[in-house]
Amino acid sequence: MPRILAIDYGQKRTGIAVTDEMQIIASGLTTVASSTAIAFLKDYFAKEKVEAVLIGEPKQMNGLPSESTSIVKGFVTHFTNHFPDMKVIRVDERFTSKMAFQSMIDNGMSKKQRQNKALIDEIAATIMLQDYLNRKSF
Repeated sequence: MPRILAIDYGQKRTGIAVTDEMQIIASGLTTVASSTAIAFLKDYFAKEKVEAVLIGEPKQMNGLPSESTSIVKGFVTHFTNHFPDMKVIRVDERFTSKMAFQSMIDNGMSKKQRQNKALIDEIAATIMLQDYLNRKSF
């Protein structure tokens, strides 16, 4: 069974998570510089079967688009130009960064480790993907 990949796209960094082949568990894959995200994905898709890609949709608390919405929309356009046959699923990414930070605290990570923004982005993508998998299974 092909994997599902999740992307937490940001202006500087992009967190990436992926499912296992059974699409049960989400795991952090990596964080890449946003400028290299397409190149990384081309390489990854050449090695692994992926059936769909979740891309976080930044929203404000009231559900309206956030300041980063236009940046992410630009990435989605760029992504679909490079991968026109890939299924793209947009998902609400509200609170994923805060949840990622809290999970780092809950897991006993040091203050220095919690300052690693790349790790926060990767964990946020993992949370987004696992939430999608949990909802999909119902």
